[in-house]
This record gives sequence, C-alpha cells and structure tokens, in this order.
Amino acid sequence: MKKTVLLAGLLFALPLLAQNPPANPPSNPSPQENPPAQKPPSLEAPQMAAPEPEKEQPKKPAAPPAKTAAKPAKPAVTGEGKVVEEIVARVNNEIITTSELQKARSAASEDAQQECSGRCTPEQLQVAVEDRQKFALRDLIDQSLLAQRGKDMSINVEGDVVKQLDTIRIQNKLESMEKLEAAVTKEGLNWDDFKSNIRNKLLTQEVIRREVGSHINIGRDDAMKYYEAHKKEFVMPEQVALRAIEISTDGKQEADLPDLKKKAEGLLQRIKDGEDFATLAKRFSDGSTAQQGGYLGTYKRGELAKQLEDQVFGMKKNQLTDVIETKQGFLILQVLERFEEGEQPFEKVENKIMDQLYSERMEPALREYLKTLREQSYVVVKPGYQDMAGGGNSEIEEVSATPEASKEKKAHKKYLLFGKKTSG
Repeated sequence: MKKTVLLAGLLFALPLLAQNPPANPPSNPSPQENPPAQKPPSLEAPQMAAPEPEKEQPKKPAAPPAKTAAKPAKPAVTGEGKVVEEIVARVNNEIITTSELQKARSAASEDAQQECSGRCTPEQLQVAVEDRQKFALRDLIDQSLLAQRGKDMSINVEGDVVKQLDTIRIQNKLESMEKLEAAVTKEGLNWDDFKSNIRNKLLTQEVIRREVGSHINIGRDDAMKYYEAHKKEFVMPEQVALRAIEISTDGKQEADLPDLKKKAEGLLQRIKDGEDFATLAKRFSDGSTAQQGGYLGTYKRGELAKQLEDQVFGMKKNQLTDVIETKQGFLILQVLERFEEGEQPFEKVENKIMDQLYSERMEPALREYLKTLREQSYVVVKPGYQDMAGGGNSEIEEVSATPEASKEKKAHKKYLLFGKKTSG
C-alpha cells in the first residue's frame, strides 16, 4: 500500500472564501476568517509542460519578404513531423497549452462528481460537469493573471509554502521532507513543479485577500436585515463550532511522546495566559486546518467520537479542553460557539450571516477585479477557444507552440483556482 494518498484535493477546485483567512484572526474570528473544515491535503500531480524536442532543427536561410499576407502559424513539429504541443492562450509572457487545459477540464469534472456524490441525479451531474468544464480555460487565464499580479506586488509566501509542505508530510505520515520529496518523485511528479504549484496557490490567495477581500465591508445592520428576512433558515439542532491544535505523534518514537505532550501542555497554558489560539495553531499545529487557525467546523451530536463529544457538548463558548491524548497525537479543542436546538438568536448566527453576505459580494467583486487585470494585460486566445476563455483584450490570432515557448513554460506551471465557479 502506498505511503502517499491519492492525488486529489490540494491544488484544484478551491473555494475563494474558504481559502483566504486574514493573516492574524482574532480569538473569535468572523466567518471569512474561519472557513469550513477541509480535507487533509494530498499529493497532486502538477500540470506539466510539453517535453522539448531532442534536437533543434537547423535554421534555413531567411526567405525574401512575402508580398501576400502571412498565414497563421501552425503548431510546432518535431523532425518526424509530430506536433510537440499546441498553445491555446497567451497571458502576458505565460502560455497555456492544450495538455494543461485538458487536465483542468478533467479536474473540474472530478470536482463536480465529488460535490454531487449521492445528491444529484445523473442528469444534474452531467449539467454540473459541463458547467465546470465550460470555463476551464477562463479559470486558467484568471489564475495566471493573479499569480503574475502577486509577483508584481512582491508578495513573499515562502514561509507558508514550507508550512504547507510540512502539513502534507504529516498527513502522509512521512518522517522528513526528504522522504516527502522521494514520495512525490516516486509518484512520477517533479518536486520543483510540485512546490511551484503550492506557491502559486498561496500567492493568488494573498492577492485576492489584499486586492478584493479587504475592500468588502459588511455592516451589522446588513446582517440584521438578512436575519429578519430569513429567520426560518436558522432553526438548528444542537451543535458546537470547534477549533483545534494538534500535536502529531505519527512516526514518532515512544521516547519522544513525553516531550510532545509537554509541548501541547505548554501551548494550552499560553492560550490560558492570553495568547491567541488561532495564531498558535498556525505556528504549531500539525493538523490539516492549521492555516485556518485550527478551525474544524460545526458538529451535531453523533458526528464526533464519543470521547470528544462527551466533553465539548458540556462546554460553554470559548472554553478549552485539557490536552486530550488520541491515537494520532495530542489534541486541544476550543468551543467557538454553542447552538441550542431550535431557532437561533441573531447573536448566535451573526457570523454565519456575515459569511453568507461576504460570499455573495466576493464573487462579483472578484470578477470585476479580474476584468480589470485583463484590460491591463495582454491576453490572446486561439480561434475556437474564445467562448471558454471569458474574453480577451487583444486581437484573436492563431498561436503556435515552439521549442523555446515550451522551454519557457516549464517555469510557469498552473493549478485550477476557480473550479467551483460556474458563472461567465
């Protein structure tokens, strides 16, 4: 059985709101600071550029200038006459190839199937897949623009890249970063490309947070109006919202356990002394939700292990558990909110409403921002792909791949960012 988990869920189909918590969330974060709990990251194949031809063909003497209009360029071919790769779009100095587009379309299909699992008819699933795939090229162009913008803004996410890689290492139960690199390579992936995809994901998240999310302000009056108009939506069973700091013992020696428990107890004491739970979770938690300040989500009775349920359902808002020993390590839980059964008062659901309103305003604001980026950039799309691209500000022309372009492309791998968006 492979040590690594399946290659899905890390780089594709990332909800915008859930992936953009502020850098330093308060001890009682708002919804946009506490995204829903996510699945553990897993190894994912980066999108690969086409291989370079083995030998460059000798250049022929330049022919006299033609008097007739130049014909559209054709895809590059090898000496045997085989197509190397076809470019479907250029975004400033970056290119998007047919193989990248195909991978993005496949990822969009898988994402739709996962989200629809058990809840959609075959007809509804087909519509969902088609909607996701329809704008796969648009999404690739958008995430390329965002990544380039992040570099222009000199945003540095290297520390977060290291943290994300370490989270992947822990989730795959690997003892060191060298073993993670070996596992990635064993899967047939390129280690540098793997890291580059993570870097670009974090970079675009930070661009969205700074350039779009920071300008969206939701007033308490707006939330109250929504609550009064939708009270029936806030009838709930008994629930608790939790966040956690996890100190993993996977792969550790028996002799290491006392020190790891002491580490967890030290973190618990620091929280009791007034330090911010979310900040400590980001720095020290080994859990997959560390970058979200440890936020796990909301749980009903019966959805937690009995050992945990018995404790948290008897606690009040903001209370902490003692250090809990589990099979995976040592755990500290905090109850962010408690919901009694029945219609919830406004104070209990205010954050949820703010989250809803924030999401509703984020999508059009982001699309407007991306429209502005396109207007300021050079975006060219190959004929036949315009409907999938969401528009370009340059004249549509035939674009051909060349060995040089393929070589340049190796420094610009991509991942699907907006796979869950279906609007044009």
